[in-house]
Amino acid sequence: MKTDEELIKQFQSGNDDSFNELVKRHLPGTYGFFIKFTSDPIEAEDLAQDVFIKMYKALKKFRFQSKFKTYLYRANINMSNTYLKRSKWRNLLHLDQAPEPVHFDNTNEDQWRRDELWDAVSKLPSRQRIVVTMRIAEEKPYKEIAEVMGISENSAKVNYHHAVKTLKDQLEN
Repeated sequence: MKTDEELIKQFQSGNDDSFNELVKRHLPGTYGFFIKFTSDPIEAEDLAQDVFIKMYKALKKFRFQSKFKTYLYRANINMSNTYLKRSKWRNLLHLDQAPEPVHFDNTNEDQWRRDELWDAVSKLPSRQRIVVTMRIAEEKPYKEIAEVMGISENSAKVNYHHAVKTLKDQLEN
């Protein structure tokens, strides 16, 4: 199997099939990242598609200064920030409609707890929300989170700690 870097080089040489292979390889993770933010499969699908449309244009100039996966996570974070700003305006203008919760299992109590947790996560400040999502949903180490977000590893840990404390306080009430 070819590495991401090999596929990108082929894509830069005009082989669109190599880009399709990158999409097949990374779409499930990207979609999973966005489903945690939106709880709406259609919205998550649209955001993931938007990321790969941007990737199609950006990879022509990719300089291999970082790993593709890091570059993709950074694109996911940027897209999630754009989504959150757009959602904030929708909420202010009362144009939002609560998305249907995504069900991962059939146990009602577990689902209720999961929905309550991710609802509380969605109310965290942006940086904390991203760190928590990457740490819990993506199971990323602090070092990788820091690299993707362009912050120190200690800052990632502090943001996670503050987020967990806030979540505990919210969920206990």
